[in-house]
Amino acid sequence: MKSYSNPAWLNEMHPNYSRWKKGRELSTARGELVLKFISEEIDLTGLKILDLGSGEGGTTSILSKNNFVVSADISKTRLLRQLENFQITSIVNACASKLPFKDGSFKLIILQDVIEHFSDFNIALSEIHRVISEKGILYLSTPNRFSLINIIADPHWGLPFVSVLQRELVRKYFLKFFRKNEIKRTDIAELFSLSEIYKMFSARFEIKILTKSAVNMLLGGHEGIIWSEFHLKSLRLIKKLKLDGLLRKIANNRKGFVNYFLTPTFYLIMIKKSV
Repeated sequence: MKSYSNPAWLNEMHPNYSRWKKGRELSTARGELVLKFISEEIDLTGLKILDLGSGEGGTTSILSKNNFVVSADISKTRLLRQLENFQITSIVNACASKLPFKDGSFKLIILQDVIEHFSDFNIALSEIHRVISEKGILYLSTPNRFSLINIIADPHWGLPFVSVLQRELVRKYFLKFFRKNEIKRTDIAELFSLSEIYKMFSARFEIKILTKSAVNMLLGGHEGIIWSEFHLKSLRLIKKLKLDGLLRKIANNRKGFVNYFLTPTFYLIMIKKSV
């Protein structure tokens, strides 16, 4: 087996390198996607925002045009890349389980494809709830554990059935045999179902599902929605078979079959409940 040094996502020898590279290249497009989602719900100007798990920095860069945005990430390498690529200076090297901010510091918190990587989600959620202001807004996107599409091809590994496994089972039955070099990683993705998301968030936040908007943007050609080859091929097939109209018709923002088992990625807006 080939070996490679950390960080894995920058190593060209890694089997997932091309997938991760495409995601980095679309960092700005993904930021524009977040801007569009949130702008449909609130006036996105003059806010103090935390982009938690900010990755390549595209979302921070886009939102910073009309707001003050703090970019927080556990990876110093990513933060340095943000400084180099986007000249982002409001950067904080921090773990979601111990945020260095005062209570109620932010009106809006961005969690873009990151919660599935948290090493201790319950503590992280308590910290997020602490630093968001009263009636503050949480934007969340994360892959759907039980989506048929993700079961066929996991969004992180591109392989079947991995999406349904808990983190320790991924480590025991997948990494042990196919990615031994990564077996000690603490950020292995563990996906959540819609029921699990509601169980984790609904006591503290009012939740709004944004699937209809996501489908409209997907079929409208927005680059920030999907980038894996499997998903792109699936989209091309849908359009070739002229099923895009059906997809628009069945897409909805309800807790039901479509969002439990078909929607590949959840896009959600949450409003913090008053104490």
